[in-house]
Amino acid sequence: MLQTGLIPNAHNDLVTDASYDFYGLRLATCSLDQRIKIWQLDERQGSWSVEDDWKAHDAAVTKVSWAHPEFGTIIASSSFDRTAKVWEQTSYADADPQLNGASGSASSSRWVERVVLADAKSTVRGVEFAPPGFGLKLATISSDNHLRIYECFEQPSLSTWQLSEEVDVLALPTATPTGTSITQTVTLSTPTQTSSGLDGAALSLAGHIASQQQQQGQTPARPGLGNREADGGWCISWCKDRYWGELIAAACGVNSTVKIIQLSPSRRPSNVLSLDPSPPTRSFGADTGSRSPAVGTDNDGPTPYSITSVAWAPSCGRSYHLIATGSRDGHVRIWRVKPPTPPDEMEQDEGENDEGTWSATIVGDFDDHKSSVGRVEWNITGTILSSAGNDGRVRLWKATAGNVWRPAGHISVEQAEEQRPDVDMDENAVAD
Repeated sequence: MLQTGLIPNAHNDLVTDASYDFYGLRLATCSLDQRIKIWQLDERQGSWSVEDDWKAHDAAVTKVSWAHPEFGTIIASSSFDRTAKVWEQTSYADADPQLNGASGSASSSRWVERVVLADAKSTVRGVEFAPPGFGLKLATISSDNHLRIYECFEQPSLSTWQLSEEVDVLALPTATPTGTSITQTVTLSTPTQTSSGLDGAALSLAGHIASQQQQQGQTPARPGLGNREADGGWCISWCKDRYWGELIAAACGVNSTVKIIQLSPSRRPSNVLSLDPSPPTRSFGADTGSRSPAVGTDNDGPTPYSITSVAWAPSCGRSYHLIATGSRDGHVRIWRVKPPTPPDEMEQDEGENDEGTWSATIVGDFDDHKSSVGRVEWNITGTILSSAGNDGRVRLWKATAGNVWRPAGHISVEQAEEQRPDVDMDENAVAD
């Protein structure tokens, strides 16, 4: 059974993100009001009470992320002020009112600002700590289309963070499964990108493409298709499985492609696979309903919409990975990503994935939200996916015994008449 709770008037403005800690007993929220709040769960009553509240940035806060508890009580935040910050909880006696950003008295916040990361040339849209097996590392994605990886070398003080990688995601070569056609995407400079990285030739090419689209009447039908920053999406998610090294899924800009980036200390970051749901033609599986990109001859494929959220599921011993995406076209997609066959098993599985490359198929594609999807998130075992959309509903997705993904329930913000307070997770589907 799934029980719901409500935190009324959590912030003075729109809540942009919410993140549970490792134990699920504390909740960090951020908002357009530039503040971060930490909530504590009362397990007996099932209610949430605010524990800390402070002004964290000089502009809207976009994301918050908890570090693994083995490193301490640490969160990171990103903001439209082009910075990412790392905060650590301390006792009241140790808190420095000059550091924690609290607008009230010295006791109004116990969170100390440890470092300000100001390398981004534009708004920082996403932030996420790496799995603990890789050390205390932090990834950020900003609307300048750069993925940045920071590593802390002084964990007791958290004061020294080094920028270990800086990757232009759009500039990485597009890697794709065999037989997939890719459409090249050019992103125009946005109002917040005052120092755009486009040179004269690229800018003229982008202008030429934009003028062609206008001549052909290809104007954006609704938000999500266009070249403005408001139409874009920037999101990241780490691979939780340590076996394959440091992998991170990243999406940026106004295209619909998610790139899986391999990070290595011995070589430059590389794109091992691109997840693009909009090739010209698709082939449909007969037994599971899965869909995989295929070669096509026409160019009337679906229009790409920006990816607003990406979530890499915990593997939990599976031989493949599950990656979920949400986009502005209202679709929630679940990708089954198959890693290359290990060399010692290459002879045994010669007929399957014999090229030793990454491959992916779509095993679930849902448009139940009928509006932009703001967030997708997996449970701790990677068996249930939740999605939130502009339709005011949180929807749940679960695989059946035949490995077919189906709706498992939904929670309405307005508590529609047909919606019960508790959702039975054993139901295969819940009608809207």
